[in-house]
Amino acid sequence: MASPHDDHPFSNGAFAVDLIARFTNKLVSLQGPVLADSDPEPLHQMRVALRRLRTCLHQFAPALQLPKAVADPRLAKTVRRLGMARDLDVLRERLEQDLMPELPEAERKALKPVLKQLRRERALAYEQVVSTLQSGGYLKLLSQLQGWLRHPELTPLGELPLLGWTLEWQTPMIAGLFLHPGWFILEQQGDMERVHDLRKRLKTARYGLENLGAVTGSRCRQWVVELRDLQELLGELNDLHVLERAIDDQLPSGLARSLPAMESLLRCRAQGCWEQWRQRADGLMLPDRRRSLSTALWLERHSDSPSGSQPESALSALALPSS
Repeated sequence: MASPHDDHPFSNGAFAVDLIARFTNKLVSLQGPVLADSDPEPLHQMRVALRRLRTCLHQFAPALQLPKAVADPRLAKTVRRLGMARDLDVLRERLEQDLMPELPEAERKALKPVLKQLRRERALAYEQVVSTLQSGGYLKLLSQLQGWLRHPELTPLGELPLLGWTLEWQTPMIAGLFLHPGWFILEQQGDMERVHDLRKRLKTARYGLENLGAVTGSRCRQWVVELRDLQELLGELNDLHVLERAIDDQLPSGLARSLPAMESLLRCRAQGCWEQWRQRADGLMLPDRRRSLSTALWLERHSDSPSGSQPESALSALALPSS
């Protein structure tokens, strides 16, 4: 099997193995800090690493022969179980650091019980995090991955040189992206569940392109930035909607009557996010822009040296993004 450290171009499988090893090692290194729970950032990083690992295993599955314990449903379940605690961290941070300083004193005081409830819910969610990370299923998954990485098994496709196959690894990750119904929701009062599902689809596409970032050039990197910006806009919009519902549920008279300044601030922020999203989305849905993504992949597939360096050195320089 070719290796990123050999003198000849490495294989599809070797490239995927290197990525899987990076994500797996990240998970192992974060286990202690997450269980210590002295800082919310390790939990965020673990959730990201799990999502990236899941995308990588799906993307490169045709090149790999993985153990049965390394199954997508188990990874998806772990991501969900870590998600509640992380989401509560985000909501509390946004409320305390971003929104409350802009409110009148009376409303800041009125929100203290809401913050207290968020802390209680986060403590309960963290118990689920601990249970998940110490469970036999999760520990078996890590053990199986680490064992497989010591002696990875590849398919015949996995043995072939990567640089002849980059387009085939990238194209499925963006297939149907612009057909998602979330693009066509034109008003905030529309089906926001579809919009938030599009956010997840954008993230998967972005991760898939980023996985090949070490051997592709500027055109693909520009698209990664575009997809990340769109994903973050929709992520902020989702956070604001979730926070509005969470506060409203805890106020007997409802958010609008109890905290009018807060309600106005949340609506203003959400409207700003929505307008930015629609402006970016409308531009991206133009025929030339849609086609430019496929064109970027095709042109870089046929470049002699897309990144301006040998893929071995490009892969060794690959960093793991933090979101």
